Amino acid sequence: MAATGFNLGDKLLFQGNSTATSTYPNASKLINAILPNVYVAAGLVIFFMIVFGGFTIVANAGNSEKTKEGSKIITSALVGLLVLFGSYWIIQIIQVVTGVQILNSGL
Repeated sequence: MAATGFNLGDKLLFQGNSTATSTYPNASKLINAILPNVYVAAGLVIFFMIVFGGFTIVANAGNSEKTKEGSKIITSALVGLLVLFGSYWIIQIIQVVTGVQILNSGL
């Protein structure tokens, strides 16, 4: 007996009774919709890391270990910001070279 499957994209319904398969017919459409939101979420995480690291430094000014810990948090956040910034510009370069709009989801 052969195993039969189903397409999960046809079972996921969006508003207006459209399915996931009709809204995102291929992986590139899904990535185009998700990627800009990933950048926003990563930016928020970096912002809160910088605020938390600064608060740790100010709140524990007498404790050198905690001050170093806050400094490490801020350093990690800034490195993450550089990676995020670099990935954004790499995607921009790919868009120019290939002509494919990656970050333009049309939302």
